[in-house]
Amino acid sequence: MATLRIDNLHTGYPGKPIISGLTLPPLVSGEVTILTGPNAAGKSTLLRAIAGLLRTKGSITYEGQDLGPLSPQKRAGVVSFMPQSVPTDINLSVIEAVISALKASPLDAAGDGNEQLHNRAIAVLERIGISHLALEPLNQLSGGQRQMASLARSVVREPKVLLLDEPTSALDLKHQLKVMRLARSFAADGRIVVMVLHDLNLALKWADQVIVMDKGTIASHGRPTTAITPDIIAQVYGVAIRVEICSLGLPNLIVDREL
Repeated sequence: MATLRIDNLHTGYPGKPIISGLTLPPLVSGEVTILTGPNAAGKSTLLRAIAGLLRTKGSITYEGQDLGPLSPQKRAGVVSFMPQSVPTDINLSVIEAVISALKASPLDAAGDGNEQLHNRAIAVLERIGISHLALEPLNQLSGGQRQMASLARSVVREPKVLLLDEPTSALDLKHQLKVMRLARSFAADGRIVVMVLHDLNLALKWADQVIVMDKGTIASHGRPTTAITPDIIAQVYGVAIRVEICSLGLPNLIVDREL
């Protein structure tokens, strides 16, 4: 079981520290960890720091290897990051964009010819269910379709750690469920999957571990119904909630009122 560890992490933006001295519980392969919390809690900042997109102090290690000193190419062989939003002005087809993600790391594509790269890209598009969009220009897709294409770009190199920042934000209900099933299948492949989500009901139903963040710190963590409780949600969000078991035996969060 592979492990990602974040210890005493400090990160943020120039003149604006966001996270100071953060230590997470171990993130392990085969599990989906969901980061949730109110706006400005530091969730996306944390993902960007793990991905190597922000300057950090502290320790980020995968299987004991410090990711900090790695070159961007070598780090990309371990960690892949799907951002919240996808640029709308990319003049590539979907399959070209996925192949370009493969070529972005020569270490990953070494030895693969054009046919092999094409086949790897098609296989990922088929797994995600968007092979019918392969030849469509990215800049002519809907927001939800671009989100799915971004997911394909993120997983095509078969990263050991997959970071997904609000991957369901532009999706309808059917495709939200599809993304959550895919996240679970990526974890079942032996990856560490870390997602930022605002939807607490999705977190309750799909996560192995939930980390509730607030102001750059951890408010709670653990199995979903352990981390998401009326007391924690009242403290972090300022609302009164109930977590009840539905007729299918699954937890369901109901918001009653502001506090």
